[in-house]
Amino acid sequence: MDRDPSRRDPDNQLRKLDTMQTPLDLAHAQMEIGDAAGLRFYERLADAELFLMLEEEASVDRARPLIFDTSDGKVALIFDREDRLADFVDTPTPFVAMSGRRIAKILAGQSIGLGLNLGVAPSSMLMPPATVDWLNEMLGAKSIVTEATPEHLLAPKGLPESLIEALDTKLANMSGVVSAAHLVGVIYQDGQRGHILAMIDVPTSAQEGVAEAISEALSFSGIEAGQLDVTFLPSHAPHLAEFDKIGLKFEIPDLILPTSLKPLAPGMDPDSPPKLR
Repeated sequence: MDRDPSRRDPDNQLRKLDTMQTPLDLAHAQMEIGDAAGLRFYERLADAELFLMLEEEASVDRARPLIFDTSDGKVALIFDREDRLADFVDTPTPFVAMSGRRIAKILAGQSIGLGLNLGVAPSSMLMPPATVDWLNEMLGAKSIVTEATPEHLLAPKGLPESLIEALDTKLANMSGVVSAAHLVGVIYQDGQRGHILAMIDVPTSAQEGVAEAISEALSFSGIEAGQLDVTFLPSHAPHLAEFDKIGLKFEIPDLILPTSLKPLAPGMDPDSPPKLR
């Protein structure tokens, strides 16, 4: 296999181009529209399960990414579908599946770029190391979790539609963690105005992760974190009835558990992720 994937035969690339659109393909196609669409693409990339090529089969707790030396520097390769990875290499190749968020965290600061779906999909692109570092920084932003007491609650107003869509996408993936979520305008006791996203019945152990996910929705919507506070409330909270009455409620699908559990392949267990080196 050519150790520089950027120099693959263009005729071969065209022959194997997979035009069946995935969410990343669609988000990539929208990137030309403007900065906001570009931010949404990287948010989808962070959320997506991606297949990272490895030098050798992963063990339960360790994996080594396959690094290509290219004319643009060192590059690791990721694909948003397993069959796209197979089309790229033509032969059985070890890989590990993990979120784009985790891959960015692992590779950041190592001067390693990322090649996404190179030569096999409409979303084929090469991300330089600076973009990998930037993505990791965006994902590391912290949201503002407030315990301040609101004086008045109002209908939400003035927030961009891109933020509403981003929140809807994030919350739709929180089945079994968040029972409900309400977005309201607020006037605090000191007279400050803003918005609160009230997250209902979130276990204490999950609150940090949920807050980080909401922070990502803010960051990738181009919104300053101070424009939206997050609060965690029990279902018996006194303000909840008013939140439900005047706020924007996000629908969170019920969690459907599988009828049987199968052992997870190496690298697939979130409680025991592989250590890349």
